[in-house]
Amino acid sequence: MNSPINETLIRDVVEEVLSRLGGSSSAKNGGTTANPAGKGASSSGARGRFGVFQDATEACAAAQEAFEQLSEKGVAGRNKVIHLIKEISYANAAEWGRLELEETKIGRLDHKIEKLKGLRGVPGVEFLNPYGLSGDHGIALEEYAPFGVIGAVTPSTHSIPTMACNIISMAAAGNAAVFNAHPGAAKCAVTAARFFNQAIHRELGIENLACIVESPTLESFQAIAQSEHVRLLCVTGGPGVVRAAMQSGKRAVCAGPGNPPVLVDGTGCLERAAECVIFGAAYDNNLLCIGEKEVFVLDTVFDRFVSALEKNGGARLTDAQVEQLAKAAFVFPAGQGAGCPHPVVNRELIGRDPGDLARVAGVSIPSGTQLLFAETSADHLFVDEEQMMPFLPIVRVKSVEQGIAEARKAEHGYRHSAIIHSRDVGHMTEMARALETTLFVKNGACVAGLGSGGEGYPNFSIATTTGEGICNPRTFTRVRRCVMVDNLRIF
Repeated sequence: MNSPINETLIRDVVEEVLSRLGGSSSAKNGGTTANPAGKGASSSGARGRFGVFQDATEACAAAQEAFEQLSEKGVAGRNKVIHLIKEISYANAAEWGRLELEETKIGRLDHKIEKLKGLRGVPGVEFLNPYGLSGDHGIALEEYAPFGVIGAVTPSTHSIPTMACNIISMAAAGNAAVFNAHPGAAKCAVTAARFFNQAIHRELGIENLACIVESPTLESFQAIAQSEHVRLLCVTGGPGVVRAAMQSGKRAVCAGPGNPPVLVDGTGCLERAAECVIFGAAYDNNLLCIGEKEVFVLDTVFDRFVSALEKNGGARLTDAQVEQLAKAAFVFPAGQGAGCPHPVVNRELIGRDPGDLARVAGVSIPSGTQLLFAETSADHLFVDEEQMMPFLPIVRVKSVEQGIAEARKAEHGYRHSAIIHSRDVGHMTEMARALETTLFVKNGACVAGLGSGGEGYPNFSIATTTGEGICNPRTFTRVRRCVMVDNLRIF
């Protein structure tokens, strides 16, 4: 039996999610919210339709029923769900990418479309092969069993892709889900969830496998977290969110913050390194948590690397322009000045196009510019903070050892992601040991860590804090062992 949920901790979870991503605790979807706390029946007395609910408690109950229905469908039913989610996401990628961009106004349309199409690479039931052994005393079989209903918070940065890949992973493991989307990206998520559930109902007769609260609020998430049906939480956010979720009384899969550094040691191809850095840092206007956020370059190759950045779509800012941009990019809590150790990124600039940032910096840039960059010190705000915008600070270092030390400092011990461009295996090993990140990409763009241009599989939930890593179907399972005692070996 789960221990009681501390309401203050849950409030901390949601408030930090919303504050980091620019939302509010009240949905602003042009209408009133029917019973946002999810206490009892909604004001209309009506249940949801195809997974969309006004009442969070009803959503959890419906998801429990759907979980039981999915259990009866077996592995074949799970495979059908996975196929539907992947193909629907691919077919609707252009339309849903546009819907998400119009609602959130952050990122790039071409990359939002790519993210939805790339969901075909998310693994399914093949990740759940059982472990078996036999011996003189019988046989044992360990299998991956579902939790049941999973409560999830999705961000505004990748609303539909995060929900879709989570549905794939969770359903592959045999679970149902209830989503509380970020209020700033709820409409597009609701549209996709309804479409998914309609298709699942048509094929399998299960109507509410992936439930979602239509008007998400702080109270609706509290209701989800407190529901007797919800056995696991899947939460994305900063250190406060992670800490509160882990103390909530329920098991939580926590995707914490990141500030991925890049080291260019000069032993590899500088042109290739520049191409990869531009592509990764500019991807969806640097909204990816794994995206390149700051680059440390050996002094001996610094000028050549900067030249390669300019040839591959980067535009360099002057010191004065960087400071002008920084004044707009970071805001400080009320009552605290510029010396505040914890500035907040201005959400008005998160995920905006390079041209928008250039205007703030007071400069005109060529059409087609992918990324702004500039030389900064290692202690600059743009190095220290995860800014999530297409600007990249470049820092000179005198040695590989200094570069690794500065990269470790900038990463803040999040153990999230890091990148190196090098042909020296010793340098790669030294950096890997020093930073201990969940993702470590060598000689590629950050997205190679999610299987785009590199080997592996994608998922937009990367559980760095709780250690699960890039989420997959096994993430949402519990291991059960079946033992038969006897002399059963035949040889």
